[in-house]
Amino acid sequence: MIGTIISLLSGALGGNLAGSLMKDSSLGTLWNSVVGIAGGGIGGVILGMLGLGAGAGSEALDIGTIVSNVASGGVGGGVLLAIIGMIRSAMAK
Repeated sequence: MIGTIISLLSGALGGNLAGSLMKDSSLGTLWNSVVGIAGGGIGGVILGMLGLGAGAGSEALDIGTIVSNVASGGVGGGVLLAIIGMIRSAMAK
């Protein structure tokens, strides 16, 4: 449970970081956070299923688990924001 929360919060941060780095893909702070949270959740689940991150059933809260959740959430949030930003830019043309 705590790992999921860490992934979601990291996703929000990753989405906002990606939005600030890629101004043309930014959706604004609120939507960057929403998309980042979704991406963080998806990233955490995918890496958990691959055995690279802490799975949903993992209750251990050690430094490795925390770092794994932060990384998967942040990357997932940033990647999803980049994908949605590219789709939005392509549709605007």
